[in-house]
Amino acid sequence: MERSSGILLHITSLPGKYGIGTMGREAQKFVDFLTDAGQKLWQILPLGHTGYGDSPYQCFSAFAGNPLIIDLEILVEQQLLQSSELPVNESFPDNMVDFGKVFEYKYPLLKKAHQRFVSATKNILKHQYEHFCSDNHWWLDDYAFFMALKIQHQGKEWTKWDEPLKMRHPEAISTYEQKLSADIEFYRFLQFLFYYQWRDIKDYANSRGVKIIGDLPLFVAFDSADAWANPELFDFDKTRTPRTVAGVPPDYFSETGQLWGNPVYDWQYLKRENYQWWVHRIRANFQLYDILRIDHFRGLEAYWAIPYGEKTAVNGKWVKVPGEEMLKTVYEQLGEKPIIAENLGVITPEVEKIREAFNMPGMKILQFAFDSDEDNDFIPHNYDKNCVVYTGTHDNNTTTGWFKHIKPSDKQMMHDYFCLDENDPAWSLIRLAWSTVAMIAITPLQDLLRLGEEARMNFPGKSPGYWKWRYARKMLTAQHAKDLEKITRVYGRHQA
Repeated sequence: MERSSGILLHITSLPGKYGIGTMGREAQKFVDFLTDAGQKLWQILPLGHTGYGDSPYQCFSAFAGNPLIIDLEILVEQQLLQSSELPVNESFPDNMVDFGKVFEYKYPLLKKAHQRFVSATKNILKHQYEHFCSDNHWWLDDYAFFMALKIQHQGKEWTKWDEPLKMRHPEAISTYEQKLSADIEFYRFLQFLFYYQWRDIKDYANSRGVKIIGDLPLFVAFDSADAWANPELFDFDKTRTPRTVAGVPPDYFSETGQLWGNPVYDWQYLKRENYQWWVHRIRANFQLYDILRIDHFRGLEAYWAIPYGEKTAVNGKWVKVPGEEMLKTVYEQLGEKPIIAENLGVITPEVEKIREAFNMPGMKILQFAFDSDEDNDFIPHNYDKNCVVYTGTHDNNTTTGWFKHIKPSDKQMMHDYFCLDENDPAWSLIRLAWSTVAMIAITPLQDLLRLGEEARMNFPGKSPGYWKWRYARKMLTAQHAKDLEKITRVYGRHQA
């Protein structure tokens, strides 16, 4: 990784006419903005197929993409839809995603596109579709079948399905594969569209000198194709009930910790299988992204195991895992890969030892740097080059929102430490981030736009109601690009 900088912005937050950011023209325009601003990096959140709560960190598959970000205008160009079929009278808000409303209007159109694809005697995409299904059958078939079964069961969690389907009895599986063949094919088709469009966006970004930083959640969702189709990967009892689930202990974000509820891995099984599920997963992610951030990296040294049924994360315990051995196996089979370790929270020397063994940069958050009550690793004079500095992340308040609530002593510390403009704290922190020795500097787009806490993307431990923020096209201007390009050049992070 070279000295560089970029912007954190999820695909769903892009502007557009149809209620949600997509992989279409607006994504290309954002790449153009990054290029004009001298940026080399676009960091996004996980692209997975989201479920209840709309969190990109709780998805129906570790491999499937989110159908809601498929661009409809591209389908018109491919003659899978007609322009007259696109909604013209929908009044979608331009500052947020109404996920329910987007789902209700978009899925009927996606089904119409699939019907047209199936009925067409000739379509240039059909050969590519067959190759896609063949190359990805090892995850695609289970995912498509899982989604078809969820529809059959009115969206119920797989543990509430009929026992033969829940336990994957061969006779029940065979019967329903035939019964739901059309729905299964529809979900395969959606993934083909997703991967086709994402490949074009990534290729366009790379052609303009911009690399994509993707995000890999350490754990998968309990209500997922992964847990249903591969229960041996997880700490389940004979009835497929989790013994323990994942979360984190009480910390900066929550006095009772965070009870995520994700199933935890059966690391002994993974070890016996030479960690091949992890090898496949990381290989698949590097087909989507240029650089990969592993979320909750500390869970590769030990995870916080919470007994199933607990109401909070307080009564958990740390359980050691062979994460270093797993990463060594991945590197041996895939080669050295550019990976960023999310090393926030309760981090021990053992966690840092693993990160340093693979030369992975960790993360520094400037919003955590100026706590006058303590000395900490987030203040810039403690950085080494091998790190990624952020003004804040998707889990933080925006910098403008955060600044309104800081203590007077912390504000004074900021004045003492660098040139703080109290009328523009977000830009002050962006400039400070760009000036550090950190190899990579990233700011959320909300900070570049100087938005307040109404634009916050997520609040850890609080749901639902987050992940909705979008920016309107008129908000991002040529002046933003000019200002960012200037400091990027001054601090040596500019595109060559």
